[in-house]
Amino acid sequence: MTAEIKTERLALRPWEDSDVDFAYDLYSRWVVQRFIGTEPAVMESRSEAVERVRRFQELQHPVHGVWAVTRKEDGLPVGTLLLKPIPASGEEPLAPSDDVEIGWHFHPDHWGSGYASEAATAVLEHAFAAGLPHVVAVTNSANEASQSVCRRIGMEHQGTTKKYYNARCELFVVKNPATES
Repeated sequence: MTAEIKTERLALRPWEDSDVDFAYDLYSRWVVQRFIGTEPAVMESRSEAVERVRRFQELQHPVHGVWAVTRKEDGLPVGTLLLKPIPASGEEPLAPSDDVEIGWHFHPDHWGSGYASEAATAVLEHAFAAGLPHVVAVTNSANEASQSVCRRIGMEHQGTTKKYYNARCELFVVKNPATES
C-alpha cells in the first residue's frame, strides 16, 4: 500500500477515483507533457485519465508509490510524485532496472511555489528511511525547471545517459546519507 506522507504544506496520498478530473486536467496540458516520454503526447480523453489513475493505484509496494500531491490546507490536488523502478533501455516492453527513480509532474497553476522540492524531499526521506542506497532522476535536456528541482533536493548531475527509457536523458543521482561510507 502506498504510504501517506505529510510535509509542512502538503499531503502525499494514494490516488483516488475522485482524482480523475484532476489527472485529466494535468496530463492534457502540453506544457506538462512536453518533456515526458520519448514521444510526448497530451491526454486526449477522460477515459485515458481513468486508466492512468487506475495504473497509479495498482502500484502496491511498501516503499515505491505514485502519490497525488495535495495542499494540506484545503486538499486541493497540485501534482504527482513518483518513486518507482526506472525502466532500463532495451527491447520493448522495457523491463525495470535495479535503480529507483523519483519524478514529479505539477499543475502549472502551482509552479514556482516550491511544492515539487518539498514533496520530493519528503519522498527521498521515505526512500532512504526504507534503506534504498540511492535514487535517480532523469530529465529531458531542455527541462531546466526539473533539473533545478533535482539540484535543490541534493541530487548530483551525472551527465547525459541513454541507460533508461530508450532515450537520451540528463541523469541525476542522490545517495542515501545513512549508507555512505
